[in-house]
Amino acid sequence: MQQRDKIKPILFSIIKHSSKEELKEQIPKDIVAGIVVAVVALPLSIALGIASGVSPEQGLYTAIIAGFLIAFLGGSRVQISGPTAAFATIVAGIVATDGMNGLIAATIIAGILLILMGFFRLGAVIRFVPLTITTGFTAGIAVTLTIGQLKDFFGLTYPAGTATVETVDKIAALGANFATFNLQACIVGVICLLILFLFPRVTTRIPSSLVALLAGIALVALLNLDVLTIGDLYVIDSALPTFHLPQLSFELFRSQIANGATIAILAAIESLLSCVVADSMISSHHRANTELVAQGVGNIASVLFGGIPATGAIARTAANVKAGGRTPISGMVHALVLVAVLAFLMPYAALIPMPTIAAILLYVAYNMCGWRNFVHLCQTASKGAVATMVLTFVLTVVFDLVIAIAAGMLITMVLFMKMVSEETEVKGWRYYGDENSEVTHLRELPKSVRVYEINGPMFFGMADRIADISVKEFTKYLIIRMRGVPSLDATGMNALENLYEYCTAHGVRLIFSHVNEQPLRTMRRAGFVELVGEEHFRANIDDAIAHARELVEGEKN
Repeated sequence: MQQRDKIKPILFSIIKHSSKEELKEQIPKDIVAGIVVAVVALPLSIALGIASGVSPEQGLYTAIIAGFLIAFLGGSRVQISGPTAAFATIVAGIVATDGMNGLIAATIIAGILLILMGFFRLGAVIRFVPLTITTGFTAGIAVTLTIGQLKDFFGLTYPAGTATVETVDKIAALGANFATFNLQACIVGVICLLILFLFPRVTTRIPSSLVALLAGIALVALLNLDVLTIGDLYVIDSALPTFHLPQLSFELFRSQIANGATIAILAAIESLLSCVVADSMISSHHRANTELVAQGVGNIASVLFGGIPATGAIARTAANVKAGGRTPISGMVHALVLVAVLAFLMPYAALIPMPTIAAILLYVAYNMCGWRNFVHLCQTASKGAVATMVLTFVLTVVFDLVIAIAAGMLITMVLFMKMVSEETEVKGWRYYGDENSEVTHLRELPKSVRVYEINGPMFFGMADRIADISVKEFTKYLIIRMRGVPSLDATGMNALENLYEYCTAHGVRLIFSHVNEQPLRTMRRAGFVELVGEEHFRANIDDAIAHARELVEGEKN
């Protein structure tokens, strides 16, 4: 097993295999990087906490608890974890319908699933989720997040009891209440949004989200604008996160299985994608299974200490790399800096205008939507792949991520099986000549010998093609050439057994040429080799034809 596949925190390996001089040189860089990342994470954590339907400090609790534990126990050198936009709409829906206890139960289930995925070495399986599906649901989440922020961006007010859980409900509420448009709030939002997009062109040393946050506070406070702030809607709590075990029941856990599975799948995909991006930036390798276990532990601890689900954050991870972070120490420092912010500066969060929070989240949604990649795939991918991506996108927006991913994966598997089955061919021939083949000259077959060649995997998607094999009245020996068959499943095996019965009924003997290792193992387990006869399995087509010729000559004698 390769070193990166072990369930062992990468921090321990770094400490073990690094010299004191290397650590003395790198640790100060990691501390600086951790401080920089904390500055980036501060406004995002507050904004994502609000977008998730919980209080601002709960976003910080998540970045602190999950951020520290996942960095300490994780399998990536530079991964930064915390609340992310991908979870915001999912968490908000769970909180709205089932409350915090429902969210805690769902996240505990997700954490357990992530830990099991790690211990069962399923980290590599995530790569089998097609790009079209990840692009579709990521764009869908971005659109959903955008729709959710338009209320605060435009300064709208809704009557008490207005349903805003589902995306369709949010759109309806926007249309019904757009007359409450607040120009001052919209101006603050637009200015903050412009800062977010334009300030990075001036410098990238200072996070644009922090500049936008300070600008929003200054505009509302100095100009005395009629704009809602966080303090108008939330009671700010600067207390440090404490352990709290709520009342949980078996019925509650059972009702949250689907939500827990959704959180687990999304956390696994997002965190491992972030690890892959980080690997490319620092020319390293992450330990996927270790990272999954750490994500599971971090998520469980996060909700037990008042936080929400967390996963790897690509933007914060990239900021960590650019700031010089190269070990998990930077991620741990980022969490500790946020503890200091929570303890001493959190009361000032009450001054942050809600349009500023909306602008930050709109900027996050734009960066995560991947519209360029979406358009590129629409132009270059197959019609089936594009249809899958668009369907996943629409289902994510209209319904939820569970339905979207399930439908996307189902359609992808059907399209894949269709594509593979179309590549598999069964053809008969009498003369064969190919300079790259096992036969280097034309050969005339005896009249009573017929050859069929199968190319491609033999699985349930193409098993019916075996039924196309036919024999003439004068055929006595049927050679099945299988050098182009890499795999054989139970349905394919059943088709061969049916072929054997068909041949036996017509007085034809089967001979197999060049059966590869996996198909041969399947045949042996099924007792098919013994049924046909070991002597009728030949190494190559030359040998198979020669064997058939001997049998024909033997009959004449």
